[in-house]
Amino acid sequence: MDITELYHFLFETPEGVGCLVGICLVLSLIVCVIMERRTRKRFADRPKGEDDWSIFDDDDEEKED
Repeated sequence: MDITELYHFLFETPEGVGCLVGICLVLSLIVCVIMERRTRKRFADRPKGEDDWSIFDDDDEEKED
């Protein structure tokens, strides 16, 4: 498969456009998770407030009150 066939598949067929959209969604999800973890590590000493929420925490902690 040469570059012209790859270009035709990715940009001129519905399946190729779907692949591009899927790849972009997966990459952006990976970047968001990495950025969230780095931010959490950087601000680890900040006390958690009532309005704070997290993607990675379980809801079980809130039910203990």
